[in-house]
This record gives sequence, C-alpha cells and structure tokens, in this order.
Amino acid sequence: MVSEIDVGYTASITVKVTDKMVHQFAELSGDRNPIHLDDEYASKSRFKRRIAHGMIVGALISRALVDGIGGGGIYLGQSLKFVNPVFIDDTITITIKITGMRKEKGIATVETNAYKENGDIVVKGEAVIMMGGPVS
Repeated sequence: MVSEIDVGYTASITVKVTDKMVHQFAELSGDRNPIHLDDEYASKSRFKRRIAHGMIVGALISRALVDGIGGGGIYLGQSLKFVNPVFIDDTITITIKITGMRKEKGIATVETNAYKENGDIVVKGEAVIMMGGPVS
C-alpha cells in the first residue's frame, strides 16, 4: 500500500473491454443475456449492437482499487449507477478518488467512476473499503 494515501488521493486504470472478456464473464456469472452475446439479437435492440455486462466495469473498479491503493484491502460496500452502455472493444478509464478517511478505523470512502475515451461517463459509484495494511 502507498503510504501517502489520504483524502484527495487519485488513481486510474485504462482497460479495453473485449469480446473475450464478455464471454468469460458470461461463463463465470451464468449471465447469458443475448444483449451481451448475440449480435443479431443486439442489432434489434435500442443499442443496435452488443453491450458488455455492467458488472465487468464493477470488477474493473475492484481492480482499480487494488492497483491504485494497494492489495490487502476489503470491500465493505459499493454503489454503482450505470449511465451509458459499454460496447465491445470500448476502452474504459476507471478513476478512483478518496473522498473520506477514518484513519483510526482504516476505512476509506472512494469515488469510483468509469469513462469512455470520448469522455462519456459509463458508471458512477462510491466504494467503502477497509484499507490493507497500516494507515498513516
């Protein structure tokens, strides 16, 4: 864990959401909704093409927390609001920002948002985490 982490700390990761990821997530979760997996079905939807599972972005937020803050932490809560769809091969940037810290408990509140390359927000959220290791 990075020792200088405190309120205002920010970090980000950028990840391309691939067809392989969508199929792996469908296999793992059992969510085989045709909007995610069937091109023909999706072409007739309001989106006109397949969209990624929203919880893939949720999983990427978890990754951003580990990459940005450090391993060993524990999720205590996460809110997610899905604002725009993520399409296959979209590149998403997950940003995290610590907005609150209870150092005596090692608990942080973290703004968690995800954006497309064009700046459109796709997911807004907030996490509450127990920090891994000592909090300075």
